[in-house]
Formats: sequence, C-alpha cells, structure tokens
Amino acid sequence: MSRFLTLGLTLAALAMPTLAQQSGTQGKPFDVRSSVGDMHVGSDATAEKAGLPLYPGAQPKHEDSNDPLNFGILTENFGLKLVVAKYQSDDPPAKILAFYRDKLKKYGKVLECHTHEGGGGHTDWNDDEQKSKELKCDGDNTGPTTELKAGTEDNQHIVAVDPRDDGKKSEFVIVYLYSRGKKADI
Repeated sequence: MSRFLTLGLTLAALAMPTLAQQSGTQGKPFDVRSSVGDMHVGSDATAEKAGLPLYPGAQPKHEDSNDPLNFGILTENFGLKLVVAKYQSDDPPAKILAFYRDKLKKYGKVLECHTHEGGGGHTDWNDDEQKSKELKCDGDNTGPTTELKAGTEDNQHIVAVDPRDDGKKSEFVIVYLYSRGKKADI
C-alpha cells in the first residue's frame, strides 16, 4: 500500500504544476471523471474535508514545500482518499487536544500516541476479507508530537499537535486516510 500511495502522490505532485500551467488553473483542483473511476488532486484540503471541525481561531499554515493535500482515487475495485491540512493556533496543545479528543469520538475509540513527526497515518492492504485492523501507535511512542487517532487502518482520522513557543502556541495537522480494496486490485 505504501508503494501505491507513494507512487500515486508522486504522480499527482508531478502532474499538478504541468496541468496548472497548461490550463491556467494554478492552485485549483484537478479532477478526472471516467467510466473506469474518478481522481481528484488539489490543495483544497480543510479540516471539514477531513471530517472534523476547525479548532476555533486556528489559521491555515501554508508552507512552500508542503501545501495542504486533498487526493483521491476511486474505482469499482479500490479506493484511496488522503486529506492533509495544516493549521496554527495561539492556544497551547492541551486545549487543542481536548477539543479534538471530543470531536474524534464519533469515529470510535480515540488513541493517543506520541511521535517525533506528526500525521503518520498508514494502512495495510489485506488480501483476505477480514475487517479492517485497529489503529495502533507507531514507533516507540515517545516524542514531542501528540497524535490522536480514531477509526481503523482503512478509515482513520488523525490530529497531530506540535507545541510551539515553549508550549504556549501550537501547530497541528489533520489527516483523513481512507482505503478499500485488495493489493491484487491495484
């Protein structure tokens, strides 16, 4: 799955500037609809498109090398949706975590993990028909970034919060990752 995700994101990233220059739509989403399936690539990711409300007072955080990402491929046999939106807030991490801990409950049990880099969602493609696996913390579960995760490996919501200015302010990433299908379908 990670190879497919990496390949898909790489192709989308390479295609976006060329398509934008050709069509004069730089910064606008790119959509393809066909009888085989649909694809969407854009920097139009928001908290709401990831299935969560935006923390009050939070502002989008744009970085030249890492804009928000809204990527999806849906066909009859498989699907992949990835939404990544970054924000900053003048509030400390504890307030943001409390807000999202409550909001994530609608997607299931909320797992709290600690990492060195946030927003680390992943999914494993199963070749059997068993239900999706439960989420777990990756790595040694240490680090300054707190991740809240809810859902399953195939349908997960993640909020990763980093402290800034000695813990007085925060930056956070909201991630939605959905996948369905089998490796053989790709």
